[in-house]
Amino acid sequence: MKFCEFADINPKEKLQKNEEYFFVEMTDIVPGNRFVYPKKKKYKGGGSKFTSGDVLFARITPCLENGKIAQIKVENNTKCFGSTEFFVFRAKKDISDQDYIFYLAYSDIIRKPAEKSMYGASGRQRADLNAVKNIEIASIPLPTQRKIASILSTYDELIENNTRRIKILEEMAQRIYREWFVDFRFPGHEKVRFIDSELGRIPEGWEVKKIGEVIQYYIGGGWGKERLEGKYSVEAYVIRGTDIPNVRRNNTSSCPLRFHTLSNFKNRKIKEGDIIFEVSGGSKDQPVGRSLLVNQKLFENFSKPVICASFCKLMRVNQDIISPEIFYLKLVAIYEDRSIRKYQVQSTGISNFKFEYFLNNETIVCPIDAVQKEFSEIVGPFFDEMSLLGQKNMKLRETRDLLLPKLISGEIDVSKMDIELEKTINNSEESIKDKVYEKEV
Repeated sequence: MKFCEFADINPKEKLQKNEEYFFVEMTDIVPGNRFVYPKKKKYKGGGSKFTSGDVLFARITPCLENGKIAQIKVENNTKCFGSTEFFVFRAKKDISDQDYIFYLAYSDIIRKPAEKSMYGASGRQRADLNAVKNIEIASIPLPTQRKIASILSTYDELIENNTRRIKILEEMAQRIYREWFVDFRFPGHEKVRFIDSELGRIPEGWEVKKIGEVIQYYIGGGWGKERLEGKYSVEAYVIRGTDIPNVRRNNTSSCPLRFHTLSNFKNRKIKEGDIIFEVSGGSKDQPVGRSLLVNQKLFENFSKPVICASFCKLMRVNQDIISPEIFYLKLVAIYEDRSIRKYQVQSTGISNFKFEYFLNNETIVCPIDAVQKEFSEIVGPFFDEMSLLGQKNMKLRETRDLLLPKLISGEIDVSKMDIELEKTINNSEESIKDKVYEKEV
């Protein structure tokens, strides 16, 4: 049967102008994560329209190739809107299961024909809607669809649970940073004398420095070539600004592998404690200036060395002055409270960062060594735990993505399996794998 006979494609939804609805932009979707959680925004007209449970499918390059496909997660029957670059897929009553549609869309059965149908100018190609509608798919009974979705959903529920735990750890680290270095309520603060500074009263022995004074080394990123070419002979992965939210959670699947010149690679190869800082590419709604603290465990996700992309800066702090964790959380703090916008210049829809101005004008409080050491001892394990949870998620995604084509294609037949369809996060990864492979054997 044709895909358009199996699912409603771009179903009609009516929204009222100037009313607030949940909104999803392309950057909200993390490749490899099933769910996307929208934020509210005033509807001005246009864009894709959808509701809870619908599947969003990126139609533009390179978002489609990168796997920007997700299922909207909000309260039932909540209307939403988003980027014009989404196709929307919805289940047909008594024909298809909404969760199964996500996995079908995520599989090569839909993705590969959609990629092949792309047309338009280089760099802005889009999948052809009619070609997607006419993709031939197998007619699978609704109960079997639900069994397949139930098996795969177990992995995604575990991924979602780990992602929530990572978010809590991030928030805890940020809260402790603010408590200690913004409000100055660090352990023993009651016994410390405070003195005047350009930022107001700070603990005696602490210093206020410009960002540029605590940076030991910084350099712009590189991009490289897709193929081996002349002097471009060194292979390395590239972390872009758009990859930063994913890489923070150890999801490195979107980072491209490129060829670089030896000089470009040597100067830009990242190491533990480095900070990758985005300096171009933001938007009106999302300021430029996202950052990533490089943890040693991050390198376990890459088979080759890593550099940052050309729209980023690699920054290396002088650890005799400030710890990488404190510096990184400072960057996160000014990004989250949007005070970083004062260093941003909007041009032709892209935000650029006034980096030199930032180095010379933004200040940071540098505590005494004992306080920095105590802070790192408390917060350091948070970053280690986030990395471990991220690695678990990566393994869960890999296993899910190995099972998905076998289940969707029928190579693993679940039609006669006695599978509990009620999804629960308490199902373990091991038990569901055993159930599938026992039946397969």
